[in-house]
Amino acid sequence: MTETEHDIQNQIRIEISRRRLGVSFRTNVGRAWTGNNIRKNIDGSITIMDPRPFQTGLPEGYSDLTAVVPVVITAEMVGSLIGVAGFIEVKNAKRKATPAQLHFIEQMRSLGARAGVARSPEDAVRILRDE
Repeated sequence: MTETEHDIQNQIRIEISRRRLGVSFRTNVGRAWTGNNIRKNIDGSITIMDPRPFQTGLPEGYSDLTAVVPVVITAEMVGSLIGVAGFIEVKNAKRKATPAQLHFIEQMRSLGARAGVARSPEDAVRILRDE
């Protein structure tokens, strides 16, 4: 059975923490429904009055995981520690990144962030270490 992307994301987050590569956050993107009055029914379901869709404020293609990676600046740059943004798009063995996701990754890389598609914790480590 193929692992779910959710399972892989959790493995990646654990590995980032275990290796002290920085801190990572699950980025929930998508579409949902809200309304003026949301009622919880006895059976556990809900009824939304005057429903309307909404999307998170993140752009299309935004990666599944966002990380801040500590980087030591070289002596020429005073030897300070800075945080570099990292973006990891998680895919299982069967799925491919969408054009919007690949575009987002390329945009982030062009700005100096570490970004890529990971199918395993090892892939994510390589992305965040910029290998």
